[in-house]
Amino acid sequence: MVLSKAVPSSSHDASLDCTFASRYVRDPLPRFKLPEESIPKEAAYQVINDELMLDGNPRLNLASFVTTWMEPECDKLIMAALNKNYVDMDEYPITTELQNRCVNMIAHLFNAPIGEEETAVGVGTVGSSEAIMLAGLAFKRKWQNKRKTEGMPYDKPNIVTGANVQVCWEKFARYFEVDLKEVKLKEGYYVMDPEKAVAMVDENTICVAAILGSTLTGEFEDVKKLNELLTEKNKETGWDVPIHVDAASGGFIAPFLYKDLVWDFRLPLVKSINVSGHKYGLVYAGVGWVVWRSKEDLPDELVFHINYLGADQPTFTLNFSKGSSQIIAQYYQFIRLGFEGYKNIIENCMENAKVLRQGLEQTGKFNIVSKEVGVPLVAFALKDRTYYTVFDISENLRRFGWIVPAYTMPADAQHIAVLRVVVREDFSRSLAERLVSDIHKVVQELDEQVKHVTKVVTTQVDITARGGGTDGALVHKSEQEIAEEVITYWKKLVSHKKTSGVC
Repeated sequence: MVLSKAVPSSSHDASLDCTFASRYVRDPLPRFKLPEESIPKEAAYQVINDELMLDGNPRLNLASFVTTWMEPECDKLIMAALNKNYVDMDEYPITTELQNRCVNMIAHLFNAPIGEEETAVGVGTVGSSEAIMLAGLAFKRKWQNKRKTEGMPYDKPNIVTGANVQVCWEKFARYFEVDLKEVKLKEGYYVMDPEKAVAMVDENTICVAAILGSTLTGEFEDVKKLNELLTEKNKETGWDVPIHVDAASGGFIAPFLYKDLVWDFRLPLVKSINVSGHKYGLVYAGVGWVVWRSKEDLPDELVFHINYLGADQPTFTLNFSKGSSQIIAQYYQFIRLGFEGYKNIIENCMENAKVLRQGLEQTGKFNIVSKEVGVPLVAFALKDRTYYTVFDISENLRRFGWIVPAYTMPADAQHIAVLRVVVREDFSRSLAERLVSDIHKVVQELDEQVKHVTKVVTTQVDITARGGGTDGALVHKSEQEIAEEVITYWKKLVSHKKTSGVC
């Protein structure tokens, strides 16, 4: 007689008839310690996938400049390259060649003074943060070498920027011991004033950083005027202070929309430029670029040479191993879209930003803070902040699935709080119109809440006023006094709202 033997349900190689009928969805997930036992792949996938459903929808995340959609053909290339280590140049020479092609295409796009067959100086990074670190290190080392040659102190380098710079500049300053001298902002002017910036330059300034596409408002800083003023100061003082352009957001916009805008290597003092491939370079998160004007602007001692992966390989990065997918994806976008394709996409983004801006203006509730020339985004502030704030609007929009950031401006404009919507390639006109509709609904709801609570508070204040003073006499308050007490009540509520800055 043949006896059948049941396979224990805990067997790891047993297939699951139904994940949701198994014990794996009942047991708590490990959070801080590696679990003792394995679980089936189906169960691992399901429990993680279920938890990830609680994340926001990337397409509706209007806080981010980072690309959230690419063509299926590019997705295939990305998946096929997931197991390629970008740093293994000898093993993956074609991937290395694609990176070099991208560097040269960007250098020509930014009008670097190189010949048609000449190789540009630049490197792919994990984003503009790493690119800025590398550019900053090059400026610092070149300044130090010059000071040493002159027999001058070289222990107190500084960078001049606007207070509107992204946090990566603060990281560079803190990590690499460079003083960050910030030009303060003011209401109505949310970018670096070139005259104030040049006035802050001294003999220890390693560079002045200009932003092409402010994170706060999308506005382009006047790099041409900065170059002119700084050239004059260098002549007067004998210094040689250069310019770095942080074009993380605007580097893939200005060349396609504003060809007459002079901001790049056409200006003699611009020695390096960074740009984010994962923003308007239209690639998923994880790729940035930094390009130098010439080899002389990148000190040789910062470039390392290794040979333990095969042939001699020069490397100038903060990290070592990283994936190749985003480099390949960037090259795909360059040859797929070309100049015409990028121009069409960016023009569409600007048109959709215009639709959004006009829709917000028609509500009568907002002042538009951003400019029409710059990055396709819309930053807007409430006209009346008496009863609710932009933070209330941001919080309520999440009910509709939208992630719209609210933040206060940097010093000295921190009393201004705004909402900001970044218009990306996948943000269509229909979505822009839907967002305006949902913002209008939120504002109407908040107005109704104000009317209701104001009525209740007014009644309470009126009853208190009629209740008499400390001596028992009746106290009659004017309508203005009652209104002021109601406003005071609302301001106490509003003041408790968060005022976190933008990321």
